[in-house]
Amino acid sequence: MSAPVTAEERAQSAAAPSPFPPIADYAFLSDCHTGALIAPDGAIDWLCVPSFDAPSLFGSLLDRQAGFLRLAPFGISHPAARTYEPGTNVLVTTWKTPRGWIVVRDALTMGPRDHEDTVTPHTRPPADDDGDHMLVRAVECIDGEVEIELVCEPAFDYGRTTAEWSLVGDDRHTADATGAGVTVRLLSDLALGIEAGRVRARHLLKAGERAYCALSWAEELAGPRTTDEAVARIAATTHFWRSWLGRARIPDHRFRDPIQRSALAIKGLTYMPTGATVAALTTSLPETPGGERNWDYRYTWMRDTTFTLQALHWLNLDWEADEFMQFVADLEPREDGSLQIMYGIDGRRDLTESTRDDLSGYSGARPVRLGNGAFDQRQNDVYGAVLDSILLHTRHAQRLPRSLWPIVESQAECASKVWRDPDQGIWEARGKPQHYVSSKLMGWVALDRAAQLAEIRGDPERAATWHAAADEIRDDILEHGVSERGVLRQHYDTDALDASVLLAAIFEFLPGSDERLRATVDAIADELTENGFVLRYRVDETDDGLSGKEGTFLICSFWLVSALAIVGELQRARDLMDKLLRIASPLGLYAEEFDADTGRHLGNFPQAFSHLALMEAAARIILPEMVSQE
Repeated sequence: MSAPVTAEERAQSAAAPSPFPPIADYAFLSDCHTGALIAPDGAIDWLCVPSFDAPSLFGSLLDRQAGFLRLAPFGISHPAARTYEPGTNVLVTTWKTPRGWIVVRDALTMGPRDHEDTVTPHTRPPADDDGDHMLVRAVECIDGEVEIELVCEPAFDYGRTTAEWSLVGDDRHTADATGAGVTVRLLSDLALGIEAGRVRARHLLKAGERAYCALSWAEELAGPRTTDEAVARIAATTHFWRSWLGRARIPDHRFRDPIQRSALAIKGLTYMPTGATVAALTTSLPETPGGERNWDYRYTWMRDTTFTLQALHWLNLDWEADEFMQFVADLEPREDGSLQIMYGIDGRRDLTESTRDDLSGYSGARPVRLGNGAFDQRQNDVYGAVLDSILLHTRHAQRLPRSLWPIVESQAECASKVWRDPDQGIWEARGKPQHYVSSKLMGWVALDRAAQLAEIRGDPERAATWHAAADEIRDDILEHGVSERGVLRQHYDTDALDASVLLAAIFEFLPGSDERLRATVDAIADELTENGFVLRYRVDETDDGLSGKEGTFLICSFWLVSALAIVGELQRARDLMDKLLRIASPLGLYAEEFDADTGRHLGNFPQAFSHLALMEAAARIILPEMVSQE
């Protein structure tokens, strides 16, 4: 008889009691320079200033001692309702207390651009509107009376440095916090008091009365001086988001709301000064509860480019698509001419990974990582992602920008040289390099798209050479990458399944009628799922260099929706899509993973790739439905 499993050996449940709120219960704010996460109790638990990848000012997401800002009823932690102002990233929280009701509105504010941004300088032409570099919170009592409390306790440099506070002026309405070479200013119409490393205020708000607070890291620490000014900044932010969304082409379909929320999330994860999009707002939210699968996702992955371009062009958001493509065009390649798999949002190449062992990690998940050690991995899928995105952009613009042709040449040549080599694969495995099928597949995409771009440019010799190389890769995959039962395998030395081979459908490597593609889609749907949700792979069959289980990957589930639609299983695609839409966060957002046993979201949040895959899957269902109605 085997020994009983000890408490230490038993895997932590994603629903275990914890002082950390569930990941999916966070609200996301953005000003397209940085983002904030607000817990249900009204505390801002994550904010990095002045940019997405800067050190955190509020880091309670990763350690309950690492800083927060709360404006909410005193002694009440659970709101009556939370929602976004429709069509925006402005949060509205309604609170009921024993004596009254209040409504709090939160925004990282945006408004008309009236000066050059010196806080996060632009490398792209500035738009008409820009971030204000401030967080604004406004509260109104709508019934009775409510005692509200403001607590601001920043902890600079990921919780390492306690704030040194000083009152500004003699009216107790302004205070500056300094630490780790950064200064921010808190403004409020409440009377502020300094208590060691925090500032606090309390006030009895009566029906019809309003109050506000604002945290500024803007030029000269500018901010609203009255509640009217604060409300006006939030109103301008609401107008910005609705005007932006109004330019998008959102189909009149039952998927309209999740598409709109996904579009707002992707825009909110875009760094306006350069056009880059971060993979997620956060670092080190665990893929395994209490485990080590924790990564920093505040960077731009090249493999996201094609899905980003596809989504932006489908929504008619051509300005954003062009900005992102220009960011790619400006990137510094490696010495061999290839692009890295990821870059900083400012285009930097060095993303050296370190750990912060002084932080507890979200619900005990350690280590907390800063930087991402996969940045210099060899992942051969990157060439296909870049060239597919360039082809998408070229077809839409009906011209190939002169600045992009050298990238086409270099990436095609790199793909030609390395496609036969093993690599770490799309999932950035930290085990032994393998001949991953999805990497070979993306090598085929690279040469196939390069050939089409050469034809557009009027270079038939290059087109013929690259078409021939693409055919060679295709033949190699079909010879070595298909198991005896006719299913695309994870890599050449295994029959294990891997959800990344669903890209064979999405990138048209095989037609929807091909029996091998249908068999692959069926095998993944039947054998690589938990409660119907798709795993990347089974960790006991894959040497990824890590320990512990992980949740189902939401992008893989959305890819399965797309693949089912492509092979003609439209009703199965609809069924899975509806299942996925039902497990969105209360505010319509998605993390990277979903724990099928507990219904909890796992991994960094909100996750751009999950929302991009949602939009791609939605389009695969909407388009045939629209055609059938004509």
